[in-house]
Amino acid sequence: MNRRIFLERFGLLATGMVVSLKSSAFNNLKHSGSISGAVTDGKKPIADVVLSDGFAVVKTDANGRYTIQLNEKSEFLFLSTPSGYDFKTDSGSVNRQYENLGARNEIDFKLTKLGQNDDKHHFIIWADPQVKNKKDVAQMMETSVPDVKRLLKDIGSKELVHGIGVGDLVWDNLPLFDDYNKAVEQMGIPFFQCLGNHDMDYRQGGDETSDRTFKKYYGPTYYSFNRGRAHYIVLDDVRYLGEERKYDGYITEEQLAWMEKDLQHVPKDNLVIINTHIPIHNSVKNNEAFYKILKGFSNVHVMSGHTHYNRNVIRDGVFEHNHGAVCGAWWTGPICSDGSPRGYGVYEVTGKQLKWYYKGTGLDRKYQVSIDIEPLTGNNRIIANVWNYDPEWKVECFLDGVLTPMEMMKGFDPEAVRLYLGDKLPVSRPFAEPTRTEHLFMAHCSTSVKAVKIVATDRFGEQFTAEKKLS
Repeated sequence: MNRRIFLERFGLLATGMVVSLKSSAFNNLKHSGSISGAVTDGKKPIADVVLSDGFAVVKTDANGRYTIQLNEKSEFLFLSTPSGYDFKTDSGSVNRQYENLGARNEIDFKLTKLGQNDDKHHFIIWADPQVKNKKDVAQMMETSVPDVKRLLKDIGSKELVHGIGVGDLVWDNLPLFDDYNKAVEQMGIPFFQCLGNHDMDYRQGGDETSDRTFKKYYGPTYYSFNRGRAHYIVLDDVRYLGEERKYDGYITEEQLAWMEKDLQHVPKDNLVIINTHIPIHNSVKNNEAFYKILKGFSNVHVMSGHTHYNRNVIRDGVFEHNHGAVCGAWWTGPICSDGSPRGYGVYEVTGKQLKWYYKGTGLDRKYQVSIDIEPLTGNNRIIANVWNYDPEWKVECFLDGVLTPMEMMKGFDPEAVRLYLGDKLPVSRPFAEPTRTEHLFMAHCSTSVKAVKIVATDRFGEQFTAEKKLS
């Protein structure tokens, strides 16, 4: 690689909001202890813009000026893009709303005003693309990326849409970040990234150094931004324990302190969307401290991945959406380990209100229920999988048109068992196994029943129907 290509790749020749100082010479430069600057639209100053080094949080004054005292650990200065302004991205749509500090004393930011009101917008959540090799990349580019492009066409070109990748963008093969970025570029919408456990460099030491490669590509591992009346927070809840591939779910005290300061600038009734890799509700060791900071906020949603199954959980007034994987069962089949289609979450924000559905890759958005009929002695057992179920859904079963009760059960999706159970399946990655899920519904019917229909109604009143004929 020649010097010019190197400099262009890492941003030293780029204009705008990013200057990435990543050569060995620049890595040794230290900041002076404070940074000052201005935030403008190119002509006029912008007041009340929030900036942070990941430790201190400040706002611009009436003249768009700020000064921030930096922590000795500070690496980046990021701007929490305010509502009404466009996101700053590179040419490939990857988030670039930050600056590398280096040895600089002054950093100015220039924002572009949106040409439309952003109170209404969409976003998508990509969990666990987790590409291991070029074969996985090819599947992602041939299936997942075109599916998002079709979705965007259906939403409409005039609508504001952004994406968030909630970790495991790759699978320990960090040079494939370049391929992930190409996928983002093809989708053509601004994309923000979370760090996943498979996005770390396990040869870089402990938790504070294992994310060096990720930072070279994507900047800070925690930050915030705004769109309309929604405030978005990205967190790093993967703690590397220093032994190869050993980690746990933990949000550092530094992040929690920063988040508490960041949220002081957010109205308590605004929509708050917090994005992490590891599910917080049951897999982050210090989640009580996390929930404590959010007390008083009435409209909080967490977006997570990691598990490769789909689950909705409400804890301490916080709604967590744990998403099925873009890669499903590690690119081995059409479904995740719980029977959910491999896919992603689609969200619509209107003011402070949030609506959502789960979009299966290559499937119509109305496909939200699967039916499996298992012949038993003297009758049939019906199992319906409603993968985006939450307690506000209603699930009904009709046998030859007659409403019949269903029992909610925890168990294995039958198709996941057929595809993944045992040390011989799937052939390419036999470690993939079915997982128990709580979004199954069961009923029994006589062998004389000729038709089964399941009608699932979500919390927004939208109905989804699945039917199966019995011979």
